[in-house]
Amino acid sequence: MAFECLRSEIIYRGRAFTIRRDEVRLPDGRTTNLDIVEHHGSVVIVPVDPAGNLIFVRQYRHAAGLSLLELPAGVIEPGESPLECARREIREETGYAAGKLEQVGQFYLAPGYSTEYMVVFVAEDLRLDPLTADADEFLQVERMSLADALTWAAGGKMPDAKSLAALYLARPYLESLTK
Repeated sequence: MAFECLRSEIIYRGRAFTIRRDEVRLPDGRTTNLDIVEHHGSVVIVPVDPAGNLIFVRQYRHAAGLSLLELPAGVIEPGESPLECARREIREETGYAAGKLEQVGQFYLAPGYSTEYMVVFVAEDLRLDPLTADADEFLQVERMSLADALTWAAGGKMPDAKSLAALYLARPYLESLTK
């Protein structure tokens, strides 16, 4: 017997996500309620400047109560492809447009409770071409070598899951750029 959804109801509809409650029959016949965050999906971008440095953004994350160093990322808008989203988000968050965007991976951010699926891109051939950032975003751009970024990640100085996953998924591609 497999998991079977018996009924779903929307609990909350927000700007970035919806929360639904599913009543699910478990393989042993019992039922339980599961709260699920429905998300449109998102992208995370690993920008590489002409000197080979990675471009990060530092921003305050209220839920964590910290200012975190993260790779640029954003939510895919309805009707937008992951590639179109990556093109828009890198300009909004870093002020740079990418001449080349290469998809290097994808992953579920937190599949235990969310449908959010992230697509990872490496951005190269950057040129200054800013778009206005979202009204609630106050970002500071920071550059770091790949070696330093990997040291920060391994040392626990980069506690953002999407940035860690994207950095490690992009690592083989990034290392091939320096050969």
